[in-house]
Amino acid sequence: MVLLASTVSVASFKDGASLAQAVYDRKSPQDSSAQVEMLLNKDGKMKKRRILFSYGLDKGNSERLTLMRFTEPKDVDGTGLLSKDYLGDNNDQWLYLPSLDRVRRISSKRKGGRFVGSDFFYEDLRDREVNMDTHSLKGEGKAGKVSCLLLESIPVHKTNSIYTKRLSCIHPKILLPLWTEFYKKKSEPIKRLRAKRIKKYDGYWTVFESVMDNLKKGTSTQLITQKVRYNQSIPESLFTQRGLEDSVQEIPYRPAAPKHAPASK
Repeated sequence: MVLLASTVSVASFKDGASLAQAVYDRKSPQDSSAQVEMLLNKDGKMKKRRILFSYGLDKGNSERLTLMRFTEPKDVDGTGLLSKDYLGDNNDQWLYLPSLDRVRRISSKRKGGRFVGSDFFYEDLRDREVNMDTHSLKGEGKAGKVSCLLLESIPVHKTNSIYTKRLSCIHPKILLPLWTEFYKKKSEPIKRLRAKRIKKYDGYWTVFESVMDNLKKGTSTQLITQKVRYNQSIPESLFTQRGLEDSVQEIPYRPAAPKHAPASK
């Protein structure tokens, strides 16, 4: 991860809620599309490789729409996930399985279900508003040599999260989590999400590589953004069940694939 060291001061934010709100409100594009390589690893060795396209639309007022579509390998080609997050503790998710040629709604009870066998749970792919948690500043921390502010977030209602708390290392200038630890009752985290490569692209700080580590199973899921495109007026019609079933609608908004994809580490 290449970031300039920053002067960290907890006093820069009056409390945890103000830091969490600043992170939630940081500058972001109205819409985005990206080509992403997903690597599923076990004990440090790659077991599976997948390619997907992701699309996002921010409608404002905490309404955010996301569509993800796998294109490789053949056994997941066409599989899609549509997520709609609304103001408050309301969201909808649908999964499209091309082998069955049907859309299946994801029950809110499946927050802890693994997304297509990865180390990401369905909950990890949803937007989470600031007021859904109580936030506390826990001092200063490190991500490698980069200093950060430690933010603890505990669900207001236990039923709206599978986690008992999250602990995040927030870069105080770019307001991105450099790592987040996820807890379930016990004092030790069960998962850790790490941002490994961050760059400013087209005016926005962007995570180009991240890893979700399952600390109990010894598995990890690596996401490498190969190409990204912002603010191209993606229509809302793309983020519908009809759009989920018809991948042809996405093609005009896919970022052009690089001639040579960056090597995976």
